[in-house]
Amino acid sequence: MATPVEVTQRPIPRPMVMGAGLVPLYAGPVRPLIRPQSAQEIALATGPALNRVLAGAARPITRPAILPQLAMAKKQAKRRGAVCGSPDIQGDEVGSVPGRLAVCGIHKAVRVRSVADVRLSTPALMNCDTARALQVWTQSSVIPTFRKRGPVVEMTVVGHYDCRTRNHKPGARISEHGKGKAIDIAGFVMADGEEITLLQGWRRKDTRALLEQVHRGACGPFGTVLGPRADRFHQDHFHFDTARYGTGPYCR
Repeated sequence: MATPVEVTQRPIPRPMVMGAGLVPLYAGPVRPLIRPQSAQEIALATGPALNRVLAGAARPITRPAILPQLAMAKKQAKRRGAVCGSPDIQGDEVGSVPGRLAVCGIHKAVRVRSVADVRLSTPALMNCDTARALQVWTQSSVIPTFRKRGPVVEMTVVGHYDCRTRNHKPGARISEHGKGKAIDIAGFVMADGEEITLLQGWRRKDTRALLEQVHRGACGPFGTVLGPRADRFHQDHFHFDTARYGTGPYCR
């Protein structure tokens, strides 16, 4: 066997050769020199080409500081205008509304201006059960149905609280309108200004399917749903009310 090495063998530093005007052969860590920029590189870094590159760079855009404040202000405004315990129902609390007949009137009435950010063409007087049913129907049926054609921004109201008999017939029972439990909708207005009415839209193939869909969607949130198929009194509007029956909703 070879004689054991008693000393670790390490490289011996190369001796520096000094002379007149000479520097050491090894003067420290060797680092690469920075290559001077070419004329083409300088033009790219300072000219329009750089702007084109930066313009296409995917960088997060700083959100203006005002946006969170605007969002908070909108939420606060909705809370201030909320009725029936829901910010999605905007309106005013009216209180008790006495009727000209003993069987009419509304206990804790509200005047609703919009539901689910869809405004009503005229503020409608009703009770909170009816307002909540209107909001549920609008959110679950009206908005999705008209999403591709719309969005829908307004519903045309042609009837709400009114102390009268059913279909204005003498001697008939008092309508649910006289109890603040009903609302009549005659059409829908889209964001681009298009209006789809029951009177004309029910006769057109491209809009009838949409109107039939929202008619079906109302059966459940409301206890009574009447449309053009129901009778001659409802050819130009939907009648919705929150009367409840032991056999379930009545929808025609």
